[in-house]
Amino acid sequence: MHFKKSVREQQVEIFMVERETLKDHEEVIPSNLEKRVSKMMSKGFYKPIVIDNDSKVILDGHHKWTAAKLLDLDLVPVIIVDYLQDDTVLVDVWPESGRQHITKEEVLEMGISDMVFPPKTSRHIFPFTLPSFSIPLDDLRR
Repeated sequence: MHFKKSVREQQVEIFMVERETLKDHEEVIPSNLEKRVSKMMSKGFYKPIVIDNDSKVILDGHHKWTAAKLLDLDLVPVIIVDYLQDDTVLVDVWPESGRQHITKEEVLEMGISDMVFPPKTSRHIFPFTLPSFSIPLDDLRR
């Protein structure tokens, strides 16, 4: 899938990847997870997950990824970025996260470890808008 965005935003390509190959770096908020599951059940998979190319660490979309697991989806739509090399992909912390700052390296280290940050620790800013779509859930099951 290809989506064209405004001149100031990058064009993005959506790939289908095995859900199990992705790695999380943050916990999810149960009430947000319930909302994602409900939305997916009524609308299908509606926005991609953003992941790092090399490590397959999830940068944005932990709730969608966890909802996909609960819904028994094998594939998930993703946007792949070169996290460490792309200076247009930024990371910051959410207010109230208890941290003053976070680095890309810390995000990746947590993602490849057996531990996770609390929910809403890292906040990623991308040079593109996540496109909206509707992929039927049955299309994401094998």
